[in-house]
Parts: sequence; structure tokens; C-alpha cells
Amino acid sequence: MRRFLGAVLAVALAPVLPAAPADGQAGPPPTPVPPVGSPSPYPQSLETPEPSARPPRIAAASVALVDLDGRRILWERRAGDRRPVASLTKIMTVLVALESAELRDLVTVSERAAGETGSELGLVPGERIPLEELLFALLLQSSNDGAIALAEHLGGSVERFVRRMNRRGRELGLRDTEFRSPHGLDDRGFSTARDLAELTAEAFTHPAFVRIARTKLRVIPAPGGPARRIQSRNAMLWLYEGSVGVKTGFTSAAGFCLVAAAERDGRRFAAVLLGSPQAAFSDAAAVLDHGFYAWRIRALVGEGEPLQPLSIDGREVPVETGAAIEALVRRGQGSTLRVLPDPSFGLPVRAGDVVGEVISLLEGEEAGRAPLVASADVGAEPARGELPPWWDELVDSIASTIPRWLEAVF
Repeated sequence: MRRFLGAVLAVALAPVLPAAPADGQAGPPPTPVPPVGSPSPYPQSLETPEPSARPPRIAAASVALVDLDGRRILWERRAGDRRPVASLTKIMTVLVALESAELRDLVTVSERAAGETGSELGLVPGERIPLEELLFALLLQSSNDGAIALAEHLGGSVERFVRRMNRRGRELGLRDTEFRSPHGLDDRGFSTARDLAELTAEAFTHPAFVRIARTKLRVIPAPGGPARRIQSRNAMLWLYEGSVGVKTGFTSAAGFCLVAAAERDGRRFAAVLLGSPQAAFSDAAAVLDHGFYAWRIRALVGEGEPLQPLSIDGREVPVETGAAIEALVRRGQGSTLRVLPDPSFGLPVRAGDVVGEVISLLEGEEAGRAPLVASADVGAEPARGELPPWWDELVDSIASTIPRWLEAVF
């Protein structure tokens, strides 16, 4: 009877399922939410302060701003607190699926998966659906039935799949994370903003994850009924410039949770917000604005930049950087260079020989390395007409001695 009523509702609600937004639409359209199809409201604008080098004030209990490419936490507040994370759990579910299966694999839906409640795609027992479509359902619509179907398909059982999720978490160094389900609906699992930042950075190494996470709308065929048109619950995709995902979550215990990623001018940042008392889209935008304002990719040293000559076997060897060093640098942050000569290198030296390393430091922490190369040939013996390196020292020593000698004589 439950499935029959679900099918009737699906047909009845088909005309109001989300369609492609009209040209010029600023925000996401309302979308029906199962089982009754009442439209879920979405914000049509973001309320954010003026971007600043100072972190914004936000309502979430835990926050982390991460550079997705460098896997570096740029700003955080109570990011190590363990908290329930609701449907952000599905980031790991999708990651494990991408690492262990093919997108074209067919998943057979069980009675258990089809009967899962909460946010659901409306899977039917015995339905065979491409794994890729389930990944869309998880990241866009937060499908709980899809998460169970994936877990059973990839793990043989939900319990074994959850063990695989936790094993993958340990491999990633997520010390404060434990999953208890593939969807996070139970609230028994936990993680931290810092761990979720690392997990999201790992997920973003998979092009398929980025492609799915940034999708706004998807049409998924259904067996014997109208196609299922799903819409991302991440309003940032419509409202924030450069948004590329990632995932929303909510339970009464977890509060409003959000991982929001965006890309601008070669920088890819993600804001992780946990335990917010209200939808966190504006706060996430404020955190990302802070990141894009305060952090820039800057050349710390250029390729071919001359440096202080090295002394090798008593002779001066002109050197330069063999490559440029670029890094993400906070506004006003200074950098220093450290030259590490190769102690095993001796004369003769040819132009282009690597004679050591150059390390760029930001506030004492390594930001990048480049080879240190000789910029000219230097032989083992002085060239004809070339004074030996000790000559200048000898002349200086004699010149400083003469006045004292004259004073002693006269």
C-alpha cells in the first residue's frame, strides 16, 4: 500500500517537479519534498558583510576554511569539536563508491533500501539503477534510500560498508571521525569540521565528484513511471559566484550543517560549518568571502632569480633559482628564503648543475622548494688572468696593516 500511494503521489506531483530555471533567475526554484510534495523554500539572496581580512562572525558551533588544493586550514574555530554531521556523512559514502566501483555499474535495489525513510529518491524494490545516478541522488537530493542501496551493493551489507567507510577515514588520518551509517540520519556517528575539510579535499581529487557536486538539476529515469527530477539543496550553486558544491545536512541533533566549496582565480576553498541554528548559506558565503579576500596566490621567488654566490672548494659559484615558487599567502604576510647547498658537490661546475635547494618560508613554515642551480661554468682552477678568491682578502689585510706599521715607525 505504501508503494502504491507513493506512485500515485509521484504521478500527481509530476507537473510541479523542478524544471530548469528560467534565464536570469537569481536563486534556486522551490522543489517538492517527499512524501507530500510541499515546496521547500530556498533563499533568493545571501546576506554577507563586506569581505575583510578579519574572519566574520557566524552562528555555527564549528567552522573551518580550507584550501582544497594545498589541504591547508586557513582559518578555524572549534574545528576539532566532535559533532554529529547528519547528511555530510554522504561525502564519504560517495568517495568510497568512486574509489571502488564504476559509474556505469548497475545497482539492484533491495526491500530494505526501498523502505528507507527521510529524504528519498523513491527507489522501487528490484529496480536496477546506474551507480552514477545514485551518486547524483546522494549529493543533490541527499537520498537516504540511495545511500542504503549503494552500501548493500558495494559492501554486501550496510554494516560491512560502514566498516569500509571508517577504514578509509583512518587512512586519511581522520582521527575524530566515526561513521555509523552511510547516510548520517541516525546521529550516532560524528566528525569534526577539520576532518570534514580533509575529507572534502580528498573527494575533490576525483573529477567525477566535482562534476556531480556542482550539478543543480538532474533527471533520473524511474521504472514504470514519470522520471524523477531532482534538485540540489545547496542554494550556493545559484547564489554564490564560483560555487562548485558540496553538501547540506540537517537533523535536530546536528543542527544545520554545510560544506560549501567555490573556485575563483585559481583558488579552490571550502567552508565547513557544523551546528548552525539556521540555514548556513549566508555564513558559508561570508567565510568564503574572507578566504578569497585575505588569501592570494603569490610568486615568492621567480625562476632564474640570482642569489648570493656559493663558495665551493674555495671558489665563488654564481647561482640562481631553477624554478619559481608560488604559494597561497595571506595579505601582509612576509616570506623568507633559505638556501641549502649540496655539501657533496665539488668543482668543476657547469651552468645548469643543481648545487642545492632553495626553500621559501612563510612565518617559519615551508611554503615551497626549488632547485638551486649554477648560472655559469666554474672550473677547478682559476682561468688565465683570473685572480684567486683569496687575493681580495690578502689586499684588504695588507691595506689595514699599513697604517698601523707607519704609526709604529714614525
